[in-house]
Amino acid sequence: MTGHEALTRNETLFDNPFHIEDLMVFDDDTLRKILTEGSFGVCIELLAWGLQGVPCPLVRRVKQSLPPAQRALFMQHLRRPVASCERERARQQILDALFWELTYWKTPELYEELTEGEHLHPGIFQRLAPDLARKTVLDAGAGSGRAAFECVGYGAALVYAVEPSPGLLRLLEQKVAQRAQGERILPLAGRFEALPLADNSVDVALSCSAFTARPEQGGEPGLAEMKRVTRPGGKIILIWPRPQDNAWLLAHGFHYVALPVHREMCVHFRSLKSALRCARRFYAHNRAVARYILTRQRADVPFAVLGVNPPCDYCWLEVMKP
Repeated sequence: MTGHEALTRNETLFDNPFHIEDLMVFDDDTLRKILTEGSFGVCIELLAWGLQGVPCPLVRRVKQSLPPAQRALFMQHLRRPVASCERERARQQILDALFWELTYWKTPELYEELTEGEHLHPGIFQRLAPDLARKTVLDAGAGSGRAAFECVGYGAALVYAVEPSPGLLRLLEQKVAQRAQGERILPLAGRFEALPLADNSVDVALSCSAFTARPEQGGEPGLAEMKRVTRPGGKIILIWPRPQDNAWLLAHGFHYVALPVHREMCVHFRSLKSALRCARRFYAHNRAVARYILTRQRADVPFAVLGVNPPCDYCWLEVMKP
């Protein structure tokens, strides 16, 4: 039976490959952030249920990483008998909540395979070059550095690359240490709503495929922070915005720029094998992706098949302050 026939017969695509014991991969600081910051969505009760029956070293590390006030509650729920189905459900919820963070720590090479082929429209940074040359830039939600390295490539004097994910920040720091021009990129831990920069400290505040109108991904608090750190007359630039945010951006005074596309934009995976590997890991809920790869026998997958708008647009706002 061919791979395509297997898919048409409802073969389950591999989705979350991680196990609860994989939490041991995190260093102490990351584990502490995961357990104490609400952004990861792992509550004490869920954590305790999911850790019932796992090796003692992991339980000890989790307990030590919790604030003292929460340790007693954790141990109380850990000792509370729960059905095996509830325990497995809790583990799955934990692993789903930490899927991306585990990916950055356990399989960073696969994450690079996923993202390295997502080429932005070359005209975006070509048009932004005058705004970047010899300027101090903020890259908010920097990820593993795609936009930050583009900025220095187009002449930015310094880029503050701010990223909330410990795993992505770790990957970014590794790239900065290894690549040319990395000395002009300063990785920093921080969130849209709490940027670790002083008022009026950058000429341009930029975000690529990270800022959205949702408060947890920027929104009103994040926009206010980007305005705070940008000097008067500077710009806020959002690259590859979500189409559903267009009305919000227009209402906030952003100017929208869409660049011409002469042929369908695709993600260019390293190989057919790499494309299928990424599809089964990261697009398991979009069966059309693996089906397209297997049917066409191509490593180039259109953004339309992935269900993502192509990266051919950006919007900008000039910062005016009294």
